Amino acid sequence: MLRMGKLTDYGIVLMSYLASRTYQQHSAHTLSDAVNMPLPTVRKVLKALSHNGLLISERGAQGGYNLSRSPNKISIAEIITAIEGPIALTECVGEESHCELEPYCDVQTNWTRINNAVFHALDEVKLSDMLVPQASGVSPIHFYPEATLQNGELHA
Repeated sequence: MLRMGKLTDYGIVLMSYLASRTYQQHSAHTLSDAVNMPLPTVRKVLKALSHNGLLISERGAQGGYNLSRSPNKISIAEIITAIEGPIALTECVGEESHCELEPYCDVQTNWTRINNAVFHALDEVKLSDMLVPQASGVSPIHFYPEATLQNGELHA
């Protein structure tokens, strides 16, 4: 089963909350209360998101956290990568592969293609898409709106 970690899920929840309230700074305490998450967890997630350039943090009495860019310019892939590291479905498509079968593997190229497809799908979903409620089975998320499939390859 493919599953992202809880911290990544919490990161998307926090980023969505911040995206819905971009007009003000948010302290870790107020975020913790607003999304019902333990303060140490909120601080850990905020640190990772800030370190990876998705949040701006300002110290001081009037300080706090806010998005570094507009919600429609931040992808879900960026949030996942900020917390989990590079998206890699198998070891051989990661940056540091230690698989001893890699030199003899006939399916590695296909895993790379699959990994790229998953990454691009997640990259198409923007933080702003997460703010739109899903009504009547219609999803606000549209994958590859201008892409075409040619000879098994996706072209944007």
